[in-house]
Amino acid sequence: MRPAISDALRDSLMNRTVLVIDDSEAVRTAFEVLLSIHGVRTLTAASPAEGLATLGREPVHLVIQDMNFRREATSGEEGVQLFRAIRARAPDLPVMLLTAWTHLETAVELVKEGAADYVAKPWEDARLLTSVRNLLDLQRAQADAHAMRAERAAAREALAARYDLCGIVYASERMHTLVATAAQVAQADVPVLITGPNGAGKEVIADIIHANSAVRRGPYMKVNIGALPNELIDAELFGTETGAFTGARARPGRFEAADGGTLLLDELGNLSASGQAKLLRVLQTGEFERLGSNQTRRVRVRLVAATNTNLRQAIREGRFREDLYFRLNVIELELPPLAERREDILPLARHFLDSDLSLSADAERALARHDWPGNVRELRNAMQRAALLAGGSVISAAVLGLGGPSQPGFAGVDELQPDRDTIERALARSAGIVAHAARDLGLSRQALYRRMEKLGLKSTA
Repeated sequence: MRPAISDALRDSLMNRTVLVIDDSEAVRTAFEVLLSIHGVRTLTAASPAEGLATLGREPVHLVIQDMNFRREATSGEEGVQLFRAIRARAPDLPVMLLTAWTHLETAVELVKEGAADYVAKPWEDARLLTSVRNLLDLQRAQADAHAMRAERAAAREALAARYDLCGIVYASERMHTLVATAAQVAQADVPVLITGPNGAGKEVIADIIHANSAVRRGPYMKVNIGALPNELIDAELFGTETGAFTGARARPGRFEAADGGTLLLDELGNLSASGQAKLLRVLQTGEFERLGSNQTRRVRVRLVAATNTNLRQAIREGRFREDLYFRLNVIELELPPLAERREDILPLARHFLDSDLSLSADAERALARHDWPGNVRELRNAMQRAALLAGGSVISAAVLGLGGPSQPGFAGVDELQPDRDTIERALARSAGIVAHAARDLGLSRQALYRRMEKLGLKSTA
């Protein structure tokens, strides 16, 4: 009997290609009939060699393969070899295993190696179709993600070929937009305000602005206002004359030193009221006086300011001048925290490691799961610490020390698993597609299936 099929299921199956590799003609025919009537282009092969040859010349979205291909064979070794051959040729291609109960343990081991699913003979058509749909949806999503990553990589390469990006490492679309904007506005002779949390990389964005500006051959001065006592900020920025205060000697400030180039004022929110007034004047006229001097000096400086302070809130509280804010805020670049651009975590982590060190799979998961309240600076410090403690060429999650089941205060494994209500809501949002719900919950599809089985839940798709 033809199984009932929803419109959503039919749409997922239409115009997709499945390769069935099985030595039984009856099995191949059954699959061909079942899948073809629902719009799936079905290819069949009677042996591993024929299957691999088909895979080499045809675009395939899913492979369904048997575990034995000779009547006298019962070990499943042929299926293991075929699976590994397919993975070697197409690492991202989902593979579903056909197995008898006697081969279940072997199938489970292959799932650990990356097999997408396994189905026991004889199968239930409706359940098989749902599983095929989930795997095809997952393959489509992975293909889209791969295409997007390739597109972003090409965009990054094109941007790097056009501008000096100062070695910045990123993978996220959000950072690409920010970096591209910074490079493009660098040529404009206007102040730039870079906002974002501590440790997120504001200084690197400032470096990009200077490196691509019209004054890139001029001096590039940086001053961290937050690291200076209030009474020394004016002297540091504008210079002093001998006798301006006890022990003062004549010396230029940072504005004079940056004349004809770029001046980065980091932690701008800590600038004193008098410093804000003088900064506003420099921005408007290019003029200032050293402390203890009546001589007006003129400079031409490209100003870049950076802060983690909410300047609008500081204006409301009377701690920052509104007119200075609008003078600085001609171009504002907002740098997001690392937790909001998680695609950048692993590329940055690898960048901070020496070439002879690598990350284990559990270390990569730990890095991706961590919230990074200290942003890129915290990540860099974590990788430097791990490199010292690794004791080998591979860094594990335990060496990272970011928190895990073995550490005090960390929730147990079961506490980290989604509860029934959470899973039900995820399944509802994904119209019952387990692959989509798993991605929404941050789990592998197999892990979600195991959790659903434990809670007695079934997919409605």
